[in-house]
Amino acid sequence: MLNLSVIEEIIEYLLQKGAQFCDARLEIRNSLSITVVNGAIRFISHEKSKGISIRVLINDAWGYASTTDLSWNSVKQAGERALKIAKVLGERSKGKLEIKARSIKANVKADIKINPLNVDLEEKINVAMTLDAAQRNTDKRIVNSNARYQESILRFEFANSFGSSISWEEVRTRIIGYSVAFEAGKIQYSYCIKDGTIGFELIKEINLEEEGEKIAKEAVSLLNAKRPPSGYLTVIADPSVTGVLAHEVMGHASEADDAINKRSFLTGIVGKQVASELITMIDDGTIKGAHGSIPFDSEGTPSSRTVIIEKGIYKGYMHNLETAALMGAEPTGNGRAQDFNRRIFVRMTNTFFAPGDWNLDEIIEDTKFGVLAIKAMGGMEDPVGGGFETKALMGYLIENGEKKYLIRSFTLSGKALEILKTVDAVSKDFELSGGHCGKGEEDIVPVSSGGPYIRAKILVGGG
Repeated sequence: MLNLSVIEEIIEYLLQKGAQFCDARLEIRNSLSITVVNGAIRFISHEKSKGISIRVLINDAWGYASTTDLSWNSVKQAGERALKIAKVLGERSKGKLEIKARSIKANVKADIKINPLNVDLEEKINVAMTLDAAQRNTDKRIVNSNARYQESILRFEFANSFGSSISWEEVRTRIIGYSVAFEAGKIQYSYCIKDGTIGFELIKEINLEEEGEKIAKEAVSLLNAKRPPSGYLTVIADPSVTGVLAHEVMGHASEADDAINKRSFLTGIVGKQVASELITMIDDGTIKGAHGSIPFDSEGTPSSRTVIIEKGIYKGYMHNLETAALMGAEPTGNGRAQDFNRRIFVRMTNTFFAPGDWNLDEIIEDTKFGVLAIKAMGGMEDPVGGGFETKALMGYLIENGEKKYLIRSFTLSGKALEILKTVDAVSKDFELSGGHCGKGEEDIVPVSSGGPYIRAKILVGGG
């Protein structure tokens, strides 16, 4: 790991120069991405970066500065820039922000079995080649096969003016497959994603041939899938679909900075019923192995489990140090930055609806007419209006408690709170899917979303 002395030294220096509060975060980032398309390596990208981010608070104004030169002179100059910005802005401010940060001493190693850095590049290439080949070998109607292997190894050193001195690691491994099928002028596709805060053992535990064959067969089966019904229907949403609802709408609207700035439809709603009593929603960055899990956020606050909705009642927001101070709350470990050159915002980690008491088969058997929605394909972020929209890759028509036939892609939409109030069944089955999330379209951080199968009334649009 890096030496903490330089960031501890800059903290002491800035305090002597009049900083009200300051922190410094040193990062080393090492990432690899390998993409194979139709049996050929499309590209291999290996990126390394390192740098230090320094923040200074004066009154209620922040000054930020960063540098990739870790010598003392360069770090000192960056600290002085941050201090100058904070002083200029702070002189114009009307208030004083009273930050409450903990003093923490810790050194947290990544809980992994196989460090990806210790695995040969050739073996990683073979992973992508194997997943790609399995798709094409399954059916001649697969006209395009794709596979991607990704790894990310991050190392952090952190210090602040409250006396924190923290080191930690984050390791993520990911494999993605994508199959395209064509026949008689029709095109369909399917995908798989496996990832987490886990080492190369993730790959060792996956049967790449089975995964490739599965998505290829799904893509081919969709060539003959029927059109979905449309209208305001009973929908059994799978974990990927419920994850979009939890993350894109309810999650972003529960980031406290949006609530403070009145960019959230959930502003001022704490203590009110917003959903069926079957709904509990959580953001939890402590889940072992989940893609969005972090030991500490970018402000040195330990990750935590934050209950946002409990049995239908809205309980509160996710916070960083600033929003916690402004709202008189405790920071929840949700202050995250894309990297050392970006500002810290309130961001999600692993966001999901909690599991319930039903089995999936029981929910299906109890459904007279509706659709089972499977594999979400993105979603609309609408923290202001509270609108929900996503597209399911595939599904099944449900009639009289039975899956009747496969249906192709369809849209799901509506107002999030109206949908959540109609929930009448939540499964024991539970799954998280990893991905990356931006604050709007920028400042990307790793996250997970998901949950159980949920039955609700949603507007369905034909494929």
